[in-house]
Amino acid sequence: MSYETLKERLTAHGQEHLIKYWPELNENERQQLAGEIGKLDMAEMNKIFQRAMDSTKVIQEKTDDDLKPIPESHYESVPGLTKEKIQEYENIGFQEISEGKVGVLLLAGGQATRLGFGHPKGMYNVGLPSKKTLFQIQAERILRVQNMAAENTGKEGKITWYIMTSEHTMGPTADYFKNHSYFGLNEENIKFFEQGTLPCFDFDGKIFLDKKYHVSSTPDGNGGLYRALKTQGVLEDIKRRGVQHLHAHSVDNILTKVADPVLIGYCKSKNADCAAKVVSKSSPSEAVGVVCRVNGHYKVVEYSELTDEAAERRNPDGRLTFRAGNICNHYFSSEFLTKICDYETKLKLHVAKKKIPYVDENGIRQTPSEPNGIKLEKFIFDVFEFAEKFICLEVARDVEFSALKNSDAAKKDCPSTAKEDLLRLHRKYIKGAGGIIQDNIDIEISPLLSYGGENLEDLVKNEVFTISPFHLKSIYESTTNGVNGNH
Repeated sequence: MSYETLKERLTAHGQEHLIKYWPELNENERQQLAGEIGKLDMAEMNKIFQRAMDSTKVIQEKTDDDLKPIPESHYESVPGLTKEKIQEYENIGFQEISEGKVGVLLLAGGQATRLGFGHPKGMYNVGLPSKKTLFQIQAERILRVQNMAAENTGKEGKITWYIMTSEHTMGPTADYFKNHSYFGLNEENIKFFEQGTLPCFDFDGKIFLDKKYHVSSTPDGNGGLYRALKTQGVLEDIKRRGVQHLHAHSVDNILTKVADPVLIGYCKSKNADCAAKVVSKSSPSEAVGVVCRVNGHYKVVEYSELTDEAAERRNPDGRLTFRAGNICNHYFSSEFLTKICDYETKLKLHVAKKKIPYVDENGIRQTPSEPNGIKLEKFIFDVFEFAEKFICLEVARDVEFSALKNSDAAKKDCPSTAKEDLLRLHRKYIKGAGGIIQDNIDIEISPLLSYGGENLEDLVKNEVFTISPFHLKSIYESTTNGVNGNH
């Protein structure tokens, strides 16, 4: 694209400052800048900025009358279900898995900057006895649940794993899987795709330059999933494979039950098009968004938007009325995803005022000490309001949720808490299967051996565990892939 063409195009939309330093650039730099500008629909970018600004001006007064909890008819709690009902849902899920109708959407675009780890977060090792990373743990859970479905139905089906990366994590993630032979999964059933980006703006809607030849941009949030599914051919792949159920979750929950057959069975039995797994809030003040209804629409209301009265309200049984804590763990039917991706542009844009490095009018890159612009992002849960049949499944926090977001200095949602939460759960599984173990022993169960506490009794009943750390492994794992014993 020539300088004249670029200038004409940018001037028409008030963004001509992006080529201010064109005369100073070498040929490679000019090609990079022209390529980046060429990918942006400037009219759309201006509309996006204006739409974001307009949405922040609308003061969303949520009176307590507007807020309603999820109706009981649309809400079930796994800890409150009978074993028979759980088995019923699980069997339905196994049937769908065995027929190849289940896929997983992994949100893995994050870089572990807050962890001081210069790689994709999925490559992080929290210090388990096995030294397994988040990616490996989740891959092995997929392998195990596929085997469980085959044992249950007599038919082997494959789960398709769709992994959404970002611009910066795509290459390292794909290489990591390849270098580890896809952790035993079939390469054909793993599809990497990249979420989009949005430019960073100043408060007047001018797009920032990060360098004289590089437009400042940021990933478009986990709600960028929907556009990426459509633009990168993932929807077509889902249709071609006959996948009907998608389990979507973030990479940083070490306890995620990947492709959970109970969730799949629950959603199929209720003919749901969209669902959220939730955990019961630990207290009224816990800083977690709540899944509820606002003016008849299902939404996630941020904890800061709840009045104290609403946050503290309780049902006659003593439980919080607005207790459905959002954990970024969702179900979508393929039909619903296809519909959503057709009007993805209606999704709300969330505005974050940030300190954004930029090239100033003198060509000098500045690193501001105060917020000087905005980053825009979309959230995955903003599609809930478009669902015709939305349901919730409450799960036990100690079994299914432990987030990895901070460094150990925070002492919360950090590597140490993620590691301890997993090991505590595994001690519980072993005790439940008849093993004898002290609470201070670090014992890890391989996902290849047990998905959710099953398949352990023959190994551990009446066994006394005294060695720590210990890795209880499947016979399919190499003896070098763990420590202190191979079962």
